[in-house]
Amino acid sequence: MIVRALLKTKASMDVATAMADDGITATAQLLHHKRIGALVVIDDQRNIVGIISERDIARGLALYGKELHSLKVRDLMTSAVLVCTPDDTLEKLMEIMTNNRVRHLPVMEDGKLSGMISIGDVVKERLSEATMQIDSLRNYVMAAR
Repeated sequence: MIVRALLKTKASMDVATAMADDGITATAQLLHHKRIGALVVIDDQRNIVGIISERDIARGLALYGKELHSLKVRDLMTSAVLVCTPDDTLEKLMEIMTNNRVRHLPVMEDGKLSGMISIGDVVKERLSEATMQIDSLRNYVMAAR
């Protein structure tokens, strides 16, 4: 399967974003409210400038303690953002995510942000594929009897 097909199965194509000057508390609340693990950080022209995840915020708490609430997204975000394209395969995404220890990949198409794929999306699809294969094999074996 390719990313384009996986995006079509998601409930929403909307990508949650933050701005670099947003406060960390508001950002953490947005992550909680949307029940997601990361936000793409964009500038005024909707260009990707970073990504902020729950992991970044947890690291910030460990490093800054009580001062965390006075920080901005720019202080904790990851600036070197790995991305994928709609034509990438799930195998390629798994390789990128595993090798780079990331759980979210923004999807870029024609220079624009068009979606977000999480490790959960990939695992869910792989489990679905495995279940279909098992069912097919089971039906094949049963038909041969």
